[in-house]
Order: sequence, then C-alpha cells, then structure tokens
Amino acid sequence: MIHEIEDFLKIGESIPIIDVRTPAEFEQGHIPGAFNIPLFSNEERAIVGTIYKQDSKDNAIMEGLKIVGPKMYDYVKMAKDIAVDNKILVHCWRGGMRSASLAWLFNTAGLQADTLDGGYKAYRKYIRQSFLREQKIVILGGMTGSNKTDILKELQNLGEQFIDLEGIARHRGSAFGQIGLEPQPTNEQFENNMAKEWLALNQKRVVWFEDESKALGVVRIVDELFFRIRKSPLVVIEKSRELRVKHSVDDYAHLDIEELKAALLRIKKRLGSNNVKMALEALDNKDFAKVAELSLIYYDKTYSYGIEERKDINKLFIPSEIYDPKENAKLILEKAKAFININ
Repeated sequence: MIHEIEDFLKIGESIPIIDVRTPAEFEQGHIPGAFNIPLFSNEERAIVGTIYKQDSKDNAIMEGLKIVGPKMYDYVKMAKDIAVDNKILVHCWRGGMRSASLAWLFNTAGLQADTLDGGYKAYRKYIRQSFLREQKIVILGGMTGSNKTDILKELQNLGEQFIDLEGIARHRGSAFGQIGLEPQPTNEQFENNMAKEWLALNQKRVVWFEDESKALGVVRIVDELFFRIRKSPLVVIEKSRELRVKHSVDDYAHLDIEELKAALLRIKKRLGSNNVKMALEALDNKDFAKVAELSLIYYDKTYSYGIEERKDINKLFIPSEIYDPKENAKLILEKAKAFININ
C-alpha cells in the first residue's frame, strides 16, 4: 500500500520506518527515528547514476540488479530484525524505484511493507508547510545569564508546552554555545527533529520558545517558524547583572579553559581588545565571575538592541531576583497568565 505523508507519519509512530537511500543521503537528513537500509552504497549510487545519465536507463537498471542481487538476503534479514508485528514502512527520495524495489522484496519475503507517496521529498515539503499551521506562540526573553532555558524546562514540568531549540540544535546560542556539547546536526536534520516536536503539539494550547537569533551555531531556524517567533508576544524576565553572572559561572565554569579562550577570541572585535585581554587573564586565574562580567558587556548591548527593534511586539517585563528556575517558572505563570490569554 502507498500512503500519503500524514498517514505515513502517523503509522510510523508504531511501525518502523526504513529509509532505503544511501548512507550519505540519510546522514544529511532523515525522518527522526527511521532506520537506514540503503539499497546502494554512496559509491554504488554514483556508478548507477552515471550509467543512467551517460548511457541508458535500461543499462543502469541492469547494473543496479548486479549490485543488489548478492545482497538481497541481507536486506530481508535486516528488515525482519527491525519489523514490528511483521510490518514496516519504506521510503526513498521521490517514492520511486528504490523504495518500490525493496518493498517488493520485503513483501515477497513475507513482510507487510508499505511505501510513502512522493518519498522523503514529500516529507520535507510537508514539514516546512506545517510550521505555518495555527499555533499560539509565546516567547521567553531576558538578557544573557537569565537562566531562560532552565526556567522553560521547569515550565514544561509544570505542564506547559516548550520546544527546546537549543537542545535540538546542540548549541546554547552564543559564542560559547557549542563547548562541551555533542556535534551539531546538519541544518536539514535540525529542521526534521524540530518538526517532530512541532507536529506533536496540542494546537489548542500555547507553546513556549526561548528568544533566539536565527542562527544557533551552524544551524538556522527555518524561516516559516522564525518569522512567527519574532512576531509573537514576548515575556521578558529581568534579573540583575549580579545574579546573571552567578548563572553564567554555574553554566560555563566547568568547561574546558582553552575552548573558553577560543570563544572569547571569536568575539574580540565586538567585545573589544582590552576587555578580551582582561577576560583571558581572568580565565588563567580561574576568576570566572570576572569573565562573565566582561562578556555580558557585549551580550547586554546586543540583547537590548534586539528588544528595542521589536517595537510592534507586545511585551511583558517580569522583574525577578529569584535564583531557583522552578520558582521563576511559577512566578512567570502567575504574572503572565492574563497577558498570554489576551494575546
């Protein structure tokens, strides 16, 4: 059976999805949770494609059969190991010959293998369009060091919906943002992982996002969502610099000193040579509070400018000298309830 993308993803919540594209295609981006059983290796796909372009379709098919024939047992064995209740879902790039061929093989071997109409290309189109669907968004803002991510996680623990873009991106959204974290996903995979959480939201309820720049390290928030985020109501938690320095020290003091130095050098032009020099000396002395104070000089100016730019956005400012993110989350829910309902 061939499924449209929405049904395919719904079924895929309980039935394994097998992506038969090459390892390189899969690594570039795939449906979250999918398994990769490539019909061709990267090199084999290049060979078949070259024959197709330079010779003929028939000869490309014959070359493909020569490659695939000896591996048919392995394909079936892998698929049977993955299947749930003897069922699997299969897709390739366009929903063409690769997925049709392996689905035929799997069905012949006794599995129930359904395919995706339009393949991975249809999936990518679907998720991009999904970011335009109706969904009430509220943004939590605040200057660097305000502990926004932890507060939002506590809001989630209190029953609110929250999509952690920094967690999905594996980046904290600053020059220091990638230190100590796993390598970032590709931009395409970042969008796919983000879409999985977006599609799981209750559309009748608010979803919270942290106030972010478009770029989070090497990945970027998809335009369809970023423009909506920038136009959404903004709740700003206001904390003193002293408290924000403490949060910053807690977040970064345990990280590699040399990587922290490299991050400071990346913002040398913006922070100023003298400030960077003092910050580097402070790092050598393990005076992390001093490093945080100097870094906030740049980040505070940048954030203040960003807030002022959004003159047409409804904003609610909530002062807080509370350190505990859970208590801050409770405070925000109490203070922002009417603001969110009105907006």
